Amino acid sequence: MRPDPRPGAHKVVVLALDGVYPFELGIPHRVLGSADGRYEVLSASVDGQPVRTDSDLTVTPGNGPGVLAEADTVVIPPYAISRASAAVPDPQALAALSRVRPGARLVSICTGAFLLAAAGLLDGRRATTHWALTDHFQELFPRVELDAGVLFVDHGDVLTSAGAASGVDVCLHLVRQDHGSEVANQVARRCVVPPYRDGGQAQYIERPLPPTGGTGTGPTRDWALQRLELPLLLEELAAHAAMSTRTFARRFREETGLSPGRWLTQQRLRRARHLLESSDLPVERVAHEVGFATATSLRRHLAAEAGVAPSAYRRTFRASGPASVRESAAAPGQGPRGRRLTGS
Repeated sequence: MRPDPRPGAHKVVVLALDGVYPFELGIPHRVLGSADGRYEVLSASVDGQPVRTDSDLTVTPGNGPGVLAEADTVVIPPYAISRASAAVPDPQALAALSRVRPGARLVSICTGAFLLAAAGLLDGRRATTHWALTDHFQELFPRVELDAGVLFVDHGDVLTSAGAASGVDVCLHLVRQDHGSEVANQVARRCVVPPYRDGGQAQYIERPLPPTGGTGTGPTRDWALQRLELPLLLEELAAHAAMSTRTFARRFREETGLSPGRWLTQQRLRRARHLLESSDLPVERVAHEVGFATATSLRRHLAAEAGVAPSAYRRTFRASGPASVRESAAAPGQGPRGRRLTGS
């Protein structure tokens, strides 16, 4: 049983548009509704009437558009679009969105970004949506700086996220921002999902397989993962792949959505987080094991990504883990606070 919203709970309104995707429609209710009453999550339609989904069912939101004026956060889940409907969105949807009060936070999942862009709310800003809609989105909204390679982008007042599961990521990110990592981890466990995926992590983009014959960067990535403790310069990676540095960097980004340097940093941080969670190695040793030159470098990169020092990260994840892990946790320390991710 979920607890009732606490007095003064943050009010979230999920706006269901015609053709809404049922799975993503339920994500804010499931994730934010698992935060022990810290959020009051309501649904609304543009006219107070039932909404046809993209499946063979119809949903009846509990509210009409008037509730949007009371929202602290408004979530636009994805909905089925065509080239025509994306270019000329439903006037009722735009009218409903205009009811949102100044200062409220706006969040889109997948195609929900099309409505925000049509309303001019993304002009001049970096945003994301599902990778498969990149060309169509850029054609319609050239004033938006589209980054289709990340899971979500956070500007504080407006957040956009990619398809399906990234809706879970961005909702967990909201909890982490609003209430800190410990609460977000608790919510993630209740929802049986990973507690954290970096907003800048590449979407799982469908790309043609690299040509056979050893011309892709996959073998070099595997090679690098076995040598993360080494400096691994771009020239070394390119030489292993038998490419020029320029060709290697271009191929690497095409295949991963990231630059070689950013990818290496992510892999090192991923391994560092694992060691901090699963071992008692000193921070200096963890830094050495994953290829950061100094413990200071590890602290800087982890603070930039997670907003915490290694000791605070270890303390939080040990304290929120299984009993066997809690018993071997390090001495109590300051837990992490929420932070904002902007993608990369």
